[in-house]
Amino acid sequence: MTDAAGPETEPEPPAFRQRPFQPPPGATDLLLVRHGQSQAYVHGTLFDLVDGQGDPPLSAEGEQQARKVGGRLAERGVDAIYVSTMRRTAQTAAPLADELGLAPAVDAGLREVHLGEWEGGVFRKNVAEGHPIALRMMTEERWDVIPGAEPAEAFTGRVRAAIERIAASHPGQRVAAFTHGGVIGQALALATASRPFAFTGAENASISRLVITPERWIVRGYNDTAHLDT
Repeated sequence: MTDAAGPETEPEPPAFRQRPFQPPPGATDLLLVRHGQSQAYVHGTLFDLVDGQGDPPLSAEGEQQARKVGGRLAERGVDAIYVSTMRRTAQTAAPLADELGLAPAVDAGLREVHLGEWEGGVFRKNVAEGHPIALRMMTEERWDVIPGAEPAEAFTGRVRAAIERIAASHPGQRVAAFTHGGVIGQALALATASRPFAFTGAENASISRLVITPERWIVRGYNDTAHLDT
């Protein structure tokens, strides 16, 4: 049908484009950074212990990794920095803290899983040599098959509480938490309801990302090491 003004035109149908992910309002953008490479364990010479846990410093390679991950995170910008009680996390966080002028907060809940009788570097040796308990640990996906190790339920609860504590303190902000491989694996397993060790093995100085809301934890990245390749 036409009129003096010309033919009628049909309205354009609505278009729905794909959009980039945006954290929900009030969510905490949590970057979980594994510490840089630490010094090698030499058989018979245990690492210094802090609260019963091995506390080796970074190696020379680890110090380089710390500078690289710090440079990348400085470009992205973060509002707060957290570290565990282990010095290798504080050393890894130091370049970023210096660049941004932020004082890292220490949260003991971010410390590595306690390895009981295998602390001080013994764990590395026993895993490398294929100790029967190490093989059982990987098969059953439980740290606490190691004699005296932190019980699975206690470790899970500790990691959950630490992340919830950080998120509650930083709604709507981006936080870099410098922590350990076991903690990162446990956090992502909680977020995805996956196998316990599905995310165990994050590389040194890697970045994994969770977006935390009161209702859910959203995985946005795992084991990002692009900054180490440059």
